Amino acid sequence: MLRLFDFYIFANIHVALATFSLTKISLLFVGNDHNEVPLFVLFSTIVAYNFIRLYRKTAIKSWFSNWIDNHKIAIIVLSCISLVAICYLAVGFQKNAILSLLPFFIMTFFYSVPMGRLFSLNISLRMVSGIKIFIIGFCWSGVTVIFPLLNYDIPINQDVLIIFIQRFLFVVAITIPFDIRDLSHDPNNLKTIPQLIGVEQSKKVGLFLLMIFLGLEFLASEFNQMRITFVITLISLFLLIRSTTNQSKYYSAFFVESIPIAWLLLVLI
Repeated sequence: MLRLFDFYIFANIHVALATFSLTKISLLFVGNDHNEVPLFVLFSTIVAYNFIRLYRKTAIKSWFSNWIDNHKIAIIVLSCISLVAICYLAVGFQKNAILSLLPFFIMTFFYSVPMGRLFSLNISLRMVSGIKIFIIGFCWSGVTVIFPLLNYDIPINQDVLIIFIQRFLFVVAITIPFDIRDLSHDPNNLKTIPQLIGVEQSKKVGLFLLMIFLGLEFLASEFNQMRITFVITLISLFLLIRSTTNQSKYYSAFFVESIPIAWLLLVLI
């Protein structure tokens, strides 16, 4: 059971459920309960994250690299199945929605792959000082908010922009525990928030972002959503405050990544 659980976590099925959940929340906000786009995002996340993991295998922690070596075939099979599902689901999507994914696809690809062949730069976007966490926030927000709404002809109005900003702030805030976890492993030139200002100050930054995330809810939703957003803010803040550099390998990868799933469950309930 533990081996299956590890595969669920480290083959990126869990994080895929997180992006599925955020996409589903965006659609439910406008009264749309279709699952095609959330499933597309789920399978796309599996492919993208596994590609990044396999490409960066030599640059990650030794235990994780060994785990990937031992499960490489299974990861590739899972990714291939997910790719087939992506192609099948995408057939019915609108062209403008598919085109909206292009900048996020480019960012995801060059997140790990050096940009040398196109831009004469022998570094990936991930290694550009100070921007890694913001790339993650921007891509997650675009794929889970803008893309699904465009596919169903939902106009990008003030409410949608507020949701996009909220989603960006939320994702950046819950990514900080990952940067705290990786503080001793990340190269110094990466300039993550914990590297620049330390662990405790990073938690304060996360608190500030979550307070703005919660405050924006006054501009965009009804009281029932406010209560849900308040609960999610408390859960995120609790896990952020308790994050440490020597956290369990499941702390961020499972518990922090579970916050969007808990958010969806609260919305459905």
